[in-house]
Amino acid sequence: MLVLLPPSEGKANAGEGAPLELGSLSLPGLTAAREAVLGELVELCAGDEEKAREVLGLSEGLRGEVAKNAGLRTAGARPAGEIYTGVLYDALGLATLDAAARRRAADSLLVFSGLWGAVRVTDRIPSYRCSMGVKLPGLGALAGHWRAPMAEVLPAAAGDGLVLDLRSAAYAAAWKPKGEVAGRTATVRVLHAPTRKVVSHFNKATKGRIVRSLLSAGAVPANPAELVAALRELGYVVEAEAPGRAGKSWALDVLVDQVH
Repeated sequence: MLVLLPPSEGKANAGEGAPLELGSLSLPGLTAAREAVLGELVELCAGDEEKAREVLGLSEGLRGEVAKNAGLRTAGARPAGEIYTGVLYDALGLATLDAAARRRAADSLLVFSGLWGAVRVTDRIPSYRCSMGVKLPGLGALAGHWRAPMAEVLPAAAGDGLVLDLRSAAYAAAWKPKGEVAGRTATVRVLHAPTRKVVSHFNKATKGRIVRSLLSAGAVPANPAELVAALRELGYVVEAEAPGRAGKSWALDVLVDQVH
């Protein structure tokens, strides 16, 4: 099972420690594309601060993120699973999983990123600020920059098992499963049951809890139909729509009344 996650806008401080080793990150086929984004981002943020803030879409209160980006090559790095914070990652609670579930997380979770493309939760990265929606002056829109290298690398990473896609639209734009990979991909929406509307907090927290539930239970669904059965067994209310034709993904709606 490969689980595709969005990153978090907010990130923990990486603190002291050894800096980033770009070549040590998972999915080495993305290294050249990562170097291109990293190089332009560092150069942008080491220059005109106001221009960098505008390009990155940062408010006045986030001005300090520009200097952080300028120092990415020498900043301390920590496992990505410790860097990403926020509602989804709080609900996922990687640090409080048992050892077996943490091993499953290391093998199955892939976090998409405007800067790194995609990383495993065990990959050591510095804290940064660069969303997939950014358009860098040289490289252009990051989602477009990542499409070709992702198309080369991700099908092999997906293997021959289930792909559980929990990404937001901005990150899904960087790689869309195609062909037979799409047929074993399940995309998930979380709906507030009384209104049947997507609510951001419900959506993120429930997605984090879904991943935690699957990892903790040791569930290894091989395809979307088995995923639906596993989630229902774990207590989730799931409505599933199988694709109408080959090359399309399954669509799953998880219905929730409230988030605790």
